[in-house]
Amino acid sequence: MSSEISLATQEGRLIEAQKSHGEASPAAVKVSARALAKSFGAYQALRNVDLEIRSGEFLTLLGPSGCGKTTLMRIIAGLETSDSGTIAIDGRDVTHAPPRHRGLGMVFQNYSLFPHMTVADNIGYGLAVKGRPKAAVAARVAAMLDLIRLPQVADRKPAALSGGQQQRVALARALATEPSLLMLDEPLGALDLKLRRQLQGELKRIHRETGMTFLFVTHDQEEALFLSDRIAVMRDGRIEQLDVPDAIYHRPVNDYVADFIGDVTLLPCSVDATDRSRAHAEGWPGAAAITLAEPARHETFRLVVRPEQVRLAPRSGIGLPAAIEEVINEGSTTLVLLRSADGHGLKARLMGRPSFDLSRRADVDAIVEGAGIGLPAASS
Repeated sequence: MSSEISLATQEGRLIEAQKSHGEASPAAVKVSARALAKSFGAYQALRNVDLEIRSGEFLTLLGPSGCGKTTLMRIIAGLETSDSGTIAIDGRDVTHAPPRHRGLGMVFQNYSLFPHMTVADNIGYGLAVKGRPKAAVAARVAAMLDLIRLPQVADRKPAALSGGQQQRVALARALATEPSLLMLDEPLGALDLKLRRQLQGELKRIHRETGMTFLFVTHDQEEALFLSDRIAVMRDGRIEQLDVPDAIYHRPVNDYVADFIGDVTLLPCSVDATDRSRAHAEGWPGAAAITLAEPARHETFRLVVRPEQVRLAPRSGIGLPAAIEEVINEGSTTLVLLRSADGHGLKARLMGRPSFDLSRRADVDAIVEGAGIGLPAASS
């Protein structure tokens, strides 16, 4: 692998060391966006958004269509102009700078490869336009082909490649110019599920090996959780929560984040009168107390319960008494929909096949394990 990639990797590891000791230092901030606002007519796409992207990290903008994630990326790239606010890249104000002066690379869903050029010429195009010596361009192209593990396709045209290969070539072309920031706008969205999963692994490896800063846009929650160092969950032009994937999943700040990231039940509870590490579920007559992962902060709250935190056992009074409403085979897992006598729902996701009856209407105990985050009753 080229010395250029090795140097970038060393820089990325240095940044990781800085991050492991707390917040990123000012020198480690790659992008700083402050109070960005953007409207299209009466529609407010961004509402005073603040965002810092750390050098060497993989940060994902996650949210449904219309949440503002693509608008935010396009403003950082200089493809849209904000109505107000500022953007700095590597400490330099680029608020009014054109895209070509921001030092960015971009990868889109549609690849955007030149059909009349070979793969090698596509990858080296940006370097050739900048007037780099032919030998330097050839060396960089070879390094990029090795990085994406496609050295054998250098002389082929894009039409001779599969969709996954074309997307990797588009990624190599964007990386070849050593951008200060690589921006990826739902680049895997057009691929089938199996290929998308494969390329997610490739993208994660390439980020690790290059040490570059990646800004990724997606609406796919699983993709964001798998790829990202941090995730910004967006809604209605605002960032609802910016944190590491584990915190986004297990410690959501409100109902929206909890519900948007995977399956969840918000279980109404009240804290035990004598032990704040125990709670009682409301609407589950005859239920045993739930042991919390951490002491409750509120007297009444909604416990964030993920399906994999629910274990099922034959009815014996050790959990939440429930009847099985539906059993859904998901392949490697089984999703069980449960209902209390008072009509409250709960989901359990099981690995393998349980040794007891899972037939519809069977009575079971649902045992909640490892849940500890309670959202206040007024959360939204």
